[in-house]
Amino acid sequence: MDIQERFETRFFVAGSWRSGPRTFAVKSPIDGRVLAEIADCGAAEARAAADAAVEAFAKWRHTTAYERAATMRRWHDLMMRESEAIARTITLEMGKPINEARGEVRYAAGFVEWYAEEVKRLYGQTIPSQFPNKRLLALPQPVGPVYGVTPWNFPAAMVTRKAAPALAAGCTFIHKPAEQSPLTALLLGRLWEEAGGPAGTLQVLPALDPVPVSEVLMGDERIRKITFTGSTEVGRLLYRRAADTLKRVSLELGGHAPFIIFDDADVEQAVAAAMGAKFRNGGQTCVSANRFYVFPRVRKDFTEAYTEAARKLKVGDPLNDETQVGPLVDRQALDKVTAHVKDALARGARLVTGGSSEGLVYQPTVLLGVDEQSRMLREETFGPVAPIVPCESDAEAVRLANATPYGLAAYFWTRDLTRAFTVAEQLEYGIIGVNDGVPSTPQAPFGGVKNSGIGREGGHWGIEEYLETKYVSFALP
Repeated sequence: MDIQERFETRFFVAGSWRSGPRTFAVKSPIDGRVLAEIADCGAAEARAAADAAVEAFAKWRHTTAYERAATMRRWHDLMMRESEAIARTITLEMGKPINEARGEVRYAAGFVEWYAEEVKRLYGQTIPSQFPNKRLLALPQPVGPVYGVTPWNFPAAMVTRKAAPALAAGCTFIHKPAEQSPLTALLLGRLWEEAGGPAGTLQVLPALDPVPVSEVLMGDERIRKITFTGSTEVGRLLYRRAADTLKRVSLELGGHAPFIIFDDADVEQAVAAAMGAKFRNGGQTCVSANRFYVFPRVRKDFTEAYTEAARKLKVGDPLNDETQVGPLVDRQALDKVTAHVKDALARGARLVTGGSSEGLVYQPTVLLGVDEQSRMLREETFGPVAPIVPCESDAEAVRLANATPYGLAAYFWTRDLTRAFTVAEQLEYGIIGVNDGVPSTPQAPFGGVKNSGIGREGGHWGIEEYLETKYVSFALP
């Protein structure tokens, strides 16, 4: 079946697919063509979704863990059945190389599978009482209807990383996908419906302008939680707005990941880890390595090997199985990468490879001699650009790595066990990859510190974000 036949263009509210009064175009970064004209939701659609989520919550919260697990297991199986359709939709709407998109589908389905299992392990506690006639219980309860906002760079995985634990906990979920990549979210909504997800439990509201939707849902006291992945600036606005109704908040925000190559590194393995950390999804991930600090003994060998590996990356059409780096998501993303490289060069950096673009494809780029005040060493580039910076000591490496307001992910390569532990303890980040350029997995906690956010996704930590504790004291006769 032609993938375009699978594009859902309506929004999903209260268990039905509806056409709105407005539409907007979803364009492919591959060639600029319009993939679909889809419903553009606003305040009225958000109010309808809120009403449906509240109504559905009253029933969904009281289903058994086994009932919710069974529905989620069916959702997982359908995602795997339609994995190629989901992967192609991801590639078409945001440009991710098709093999990476297939990996994202497996990763996204992994969250559904994990929480289908984890929901059956939401244990309460009994608490000893000092009175012989009292029995004290602490019970986990779903927090309530949830509003979730996801970014474009992982159109499937960011949905399931939030919606799967929420639904498993007994919450209902209203999803606002990024305007660049709503087609994947709508397809996942269709599969939730096919899995038997009750009306109003999962709803999808695509919108070109997120403000009207967010104003309604953030101002509604019945929506008890906001979960957001995106920029720190928008995260701060939502955090402030959530205070008005005292919503629970989870925020996964910007990053500026360092990658330290210590002097005892195995260069070949360090290069392999660094390539995954930098060029996966063209550098368009929140945990992408943004700056490389390399020690003297391995600097020459690492730089040469890393540059050669970057030059060998296959760049082009992301629908081609051989492609490793595809287009950036849109012109704004390309402009930012271009500006960061120009700024570094103007401050004296030396271009080793790359530094040019064709269409929205930016060539994998390596820079040397990048000044400490360069934008790319202070801001998240979100593109396939690797600045290599000299570093002389462990203390300097930790200082430079921590010299940022962000704290999502950090990486380093060493064969020294003592250094591995001490540096991991000193780095001010929520995720540390030691000799590992791709540490994320559904069963582990994902999240940052400082300006990189609040809360954790993944593992049992992820479902706890959607639970409250109810204390029950029984006084027996």
